[in-house]
Amino acid sequence: MEMHNYLGKDIKKLGFGLMRPPFTSADGDIGAMKAMIDAYMAAGFNYFDTSYIYGLGVSESHAKEILVERYPRDAFQFATKLPMWILEKPEDMDGCLNTSLERTSLDYIDFYMLHGLSAAKSDRFPGSYLDKADTLGAWDFLKSAKKEGKVKHIGFSYHDSAELLDKLLTEHPETEFVQLQINYADWEDEIIQSHRCYETAMKHNVPVIAMEPLKGGTLLKLRPEVAAIFKTANPEASLASWAIRYAASLDGIITVLSGMQTIDIVTENVSYMGDFKPLTDEERTVIDKVKTTLKSVDTIQCTACCYCVDDCPKKIQIPKIFEYINEYRVYADIGYAKRRYANITADTGKASDCIACGICENRCPQKLHIIKNMKEATTLLE
Repeated sequence: MEMHNYLGKDIKKLGFGLMRPPFTSADGDIGAMKAMIDAYMAAGFNYFDTSYIYGLGVSESHAKEILVERYPRDAFQFATKLPMWILEKPEDMDGCLNTSLERTSLDYIDFYMLHGLSAAKSDRFPGSYLDKADTLGAWDFLKSAKKEGKVKHIGFSYHDSAELLDKLLTEHPETEFVQLQINYADWEDEIIQSHRCYETAMKHNVPVIAMEPLKGGTLLKLRPEVAAIFKTANPEASLASWAIRYAASLDGIITVLSGMQTIDIVTENVSYMGDFKPLTDEERTVIDKVKTTLKSVDTIQCTACCYCVDDCPKKIQIPKIFEYINEYRVYADIGYAKRRYANITADTGKASDCIACGICENRCPQKLHIIKNMKEATTLLE
């Protein structure tokens, strides 16, 4: 189904994700952040995404200094999220929204979301994030916040099946948008279900904000033979450009979020998204070839969201360890992988410190078998 008129159709297809450093670092370089924001805005883009929890609130606070205080309110679109897992009673929702408004000095939020809805059981409280949303009356809270003018548009970010998404969008027609993980590697994945979830949103005429177009950077670290497929097709196009344009070429997409961490990344991304052109049929054929080739490479599909790290009793930097395992699997350089592992575990927990408590696996949006992978890392890297 084609959506010619939808919420956010006039927003340019590159959104600025503020989830990653330096935007979540308390000691982040404010000058560098301002330069990135300015370059992005100067190129005609204006959508920013963060959450109440990113950097323990530092991301929202940085947004005030680098964006809100320096640009007129109508010059940008701002999105943030309400995390179910930190809430204990209904009034906490209004408290979190008000705190987000105070941190950012905004009078209203353009796109406000329930954060990370899933039916997966949580170790933080009995039930799931979806259960918590229902118990606390989060859906009615969103409608109330919109009626009061504190937020303009309401929706949720999502990590679960297409079947459940269909149920939620049927039961909550007030949903104006949904944020989904969309990238070519996950398009037919049986767990992430990018394609099926996208089609479900389109069936309900609900536009999509695409997150993780680079799969947490995984799609920038392809095996040489895989990267060569892209380079042969277009020597000038970056791996990032193929992935971001893939998501942006879908109908009904509000914007595609990119967690840009340096001015060079911003400059590169705006260079090909400023005058965005959807993928051609020939380019789609190239990506199909890459997807087929990727299926033969066995890597850990971690997006480095770091939800698994927050309450790890042994302070194990799980996403980093997965990164080193994947690099070994792709490039077969065990010496390099071991050196990087030694550096990251010098002051934090090692894979062998894992006590198999399961907290990490309960919080992983990608449903990874982290405990098993920690055992592999112990054997491979220590």
